[in-house]
Amino acid sequence: MELYVESAERPARPQWDAPAASSARSGANARELARIREKVLSGARVTPEEGLWLHDHADLLALGEMADAVRQRLHPEPHVTYIVDRNLNPTNVCITDCGFCAFYRRPKADGAYVLERDVIVAKMQELADLGGRQVLMQGGHHPYLKTDWWCELFTDLRARFPQINLHALSAPELDHLSKLDKRPVQDVLRDLVAAGLGSVPGAGAEILVERVRKIIAPKKTHTDRWLDVHRKAHEAGLRSSATMMFGHVETAAERIEHMTRLRELQDETGGFTAFACWLMQPDGVPEEHMYPARQTPAVYLRVQALSRIYLDNFANIQTSYVTAGLKMAQVTLRYGCNDFGGTMLEENVVSAAGCFNLAPIQKLENVIQRAGFTPLQRNSWYGIVDPRHPELHRGPFSKDEAATHRATALGAAR
Repeated sequence: MELYVESAERPARPQWDAPAASSARSGANARELARIREKVLSGARVTPEEGLWLHDHADLLALGEMADAVRQRLHPEPHVTYIVDRNLNPTNVCITDCGFCAFYRRPKADGAYVLERDVIVAKMQELADLGGRQVLMQGGHHPYLKTDWWCELFTDLRARFPQINLHALSAPELDHLSKLDKRPVQDVLRDLVAAGLGSVPGAGAEILVERVRKIIAPKKTHTDRWLDVHRKAHEAGLRSSATMMFGHVETAAERIEHMTRLRELQDETGGFTAFACWLMQPDGVPEEHMYPARQTPAVYLRVQALSRIYLDNFANIQTSYVTAGLKMAQVTLRYGCNDFGGTMLEENVVSAAGCFNLAPIQKLENVIQRAGFTPLQRNSWYGIVDPRHPELHRGPFSKDEAATHRATALGAAR
């Protein structure tokens, strides 16, 4: 059960009681749950209406059972993957002013920064020394750092650290660069790929519903544009991830709408590698007063399981141990998740909202093993590259091997 209480600090929200397991033992709810469960176990696609019904009426254990069955069908071997990586934010300057973000600073504000190149290189070297495979690099919407600044940085880092994939620049950032450059995002992507961009993170999605975006991020890239930037990235031969930040002003139906939009684009391009979702961290953000208190772990587990059931064309579902904590992330491995995300040698964004759940590699592996799985290191494209298990290595091993959809126009330009 989750309760929302009105106070001077927090807005009131309608009370929602999670369905009890006993409610599905007899009657109409039991029959409907059995019908949908049969569809899920047979591999059939769940409709948006059925997804919403599961969200509102299925008990948590039933959702977990179905999600775990889907995971086992897609990943029959008892393996859970993760990647050795770090987050690196070259700048925290941003003019989008998202009220849920405690990390960004306005230009010239106290604490605003752009990292010097030698600092960035030192951070990359630290990752390389640990056998890192990926750097997640994002920098907000800086009003003066155009595409050529990022291209110069990527070219330098790619030459120094060819073994580390540059998983960089979310769709809103790419859209922002397109506006700064006054040219199509396809051209921006072409130059960034040539400089070394290897894949695109799924950040900035929040909830892909305009009613919600107008409340929480009115200056940020709108829904259709977010999706189209990922479409263009897939057409350019890049893979990307997809995300959802929930537990704020959205409704259950809007959570399903978000996943539906992702599922539709995946049907079209096949370019998403994985989906990850997490509860909003409302503490200490600029507009904390407009958000409800952090929702319960049970709500996170419910939506996490539902994502595995609903996103039938996504090969991988990633847990969010940074926001949910290691114990809850361990539980999600039986609620549909097959990937533990990254080791995140450094993380700055959710940490700015008071969320500190980073873990060293051995601790992360111990959690996976105690859940009954073998931890395996992967690359950005979900190829297995664990040096301890060469017999299990499998591709893709590069962005070119992983590409699912190439644009003829881009190919001609090359």
